[in-house]
Amino acid sequence: MRFRFENNVLDGDLRELTCSGAAVPLQPQVFDLLLYLVAQRTRVVSKDDLISQIWSDRIISDSALNSRINAARKALGDDGASQRLIKTIPRKGFRFVGEVREEVAAATAPAQPVAVLPRALADRPAVAVLAFENMSGDPAQDYFGDGISEDILTALSKQRWFMVIARNSSFTYKGRAVHIRQIAEELGVRYVVEGSVRKSDNRVRITAQLNDATTGSHLWAERYDRELIDVFAVQDEITNAIAAAIEPQIHAAESFRAHRKPPASLDAWDLLMRALSHYWRVTRRDHETARALLERAIGIDPNYGQALSVLAANHMFGVHLGWVELALVAPVAEAAALAAVRCDHEDAWAHAALGSVYFSTRRLADALSEFEQALALNPNFSLAQGYYALALSYAGRPKDSFEAAQRAMRLSPRDPSLAIYHGIAGYARFTERRYGEAIALAREAIRHRGDLTGAYRVLAVSAGMTGDAVLAEMALGELRRTQPNISLHWISTQLPWANEADREHYLEGFRRAGLR
Repeated sequence: MRFRFENNVLDGDLRELTCSGAAVPLQPQVFDLLLYLVAQRTRVVSKDDLISQIWSDRIISDSALNSRINAARKALGDDGASQRLIKTIPRKGFRFVGEVREEVAAATAPAQPVAVLPRALADRPAVAVLAFENMSGDPAQDYFGDGISEDILTALSKQRWFMVIARNSSFTYKGRAVHIRQIAEELGVRYVVEGSVRKSDNRVRITAQLNDATTGSHLWAERYDRELIDVFAVQDEITNAIAAAIEPQIHAAESFRAHRKPPASLDAWDLLMRALSHYWRVTRRDHETARALLERAIGIDPNYGQALSVLAANHMFGVHLGWVELALVAPVAEAAALAAVRCDHEDAWAHAALGSVYFSTRRLADALSEFEQALALNPNFSLAQGYYALALSYAGRPKDSFEAAQRAMRLSPRDPSLAIYHGIAGYARFTERRYGEAIALAREAIRHRGDLTGAYRVLAVSAGMTGDAVLAEMALGELRRTQPNISLHWISTQLPWANEADREHYLEGFRRAGLR
């Protein structure tokens, strides 16, 4: 169905909005919202209706909803003052009030079938999660191990970076002594997750390991000992920990595999894996290397959503750390992030990348909405939790920011970005004027990473506010080493606070530390 109003055509089949024949770029979620309002134009659509239809009953903030309504209005040349097409009905909801003509899209002749070849195994590795072995000697306890395995399988399926073999295939090996290489060959996978569960009285011990079936090596293993006060809570906690730990291990293994290939044979996946290994290192040189590799990957496959996502996130991280100018990279980063969302609107990385663009360009309500969407799609995505924590702190919500940073640390205690999460938690405490805790968290971040710009910023401002001149001088010296262009002007103009009081508090900390 097509809907015509004013100079616009909204095509539900093509998922396209045009104005006077020119395509109007829209985020998928904004398109869905607009299409729903137009289709339901004979009635007032309540907030609950929108949450049910557009957000699948996920809890969202009023600011997130309003930002989507405003984006839909902007796309139509409407605004909140005139409300020419989308009208707000106070305490009731919204209604599309424009005059609409409906058309049935012309049917097109069926195209000749074209064989679509799947990406090669090297381009998108596959993972099988085997049923965890019940070591309790009680067959009645099988359900617990099966539940852990199924939850891990479901959680990994949300990662979108690799293919996860369905339960009905991977569970056929339950109770059978089959070599991992045989399983890998029969299922067509590169990685196999296996484990065991032993329950005794009110305690449970769970072991898990990730195996590279092509080399026969163990990439990661962990043991979890818990009291079974709440069976389902324990199951959820361990599932989240395992799923969060496995993704970076596969990335590391794939990066190692890519580095062993001759440069001429690298495909888009190999380039992406190499880029990620540099992205996680968070240095200026690695930032540039990651950018070049990602641009090569996108050159091979312009619709490679994951490469587009990481490119956008890489650009914005460079902005936040003072390595690149916002005005220079923001348009490129936003175009890449929007393209990534269009490629796969259920990819958490794409929404996190778009959120990072909105964060750096001072659209904090939109940033928070994108990070919330990323976490709704993949609750185990520690990087999105970290980004979310950072945006919350600049939005003036330090308590929520600290809690989000703590969740990121718990999710992935071996995460390459762990130092960054400590730094974000430190900034949240600084904002609350809990300077002692801020200093301790900044020191912990520096212990993990001795060249982390954000941690030295927190250490400098906290030391400045406590009057510790020696510590402030040291922190400022290290900060100038990691970010030579640091200045009060840069801080005042480049960092996206929602509240002027928070900006002034940060600047005052730097003034007392000795920055000019």
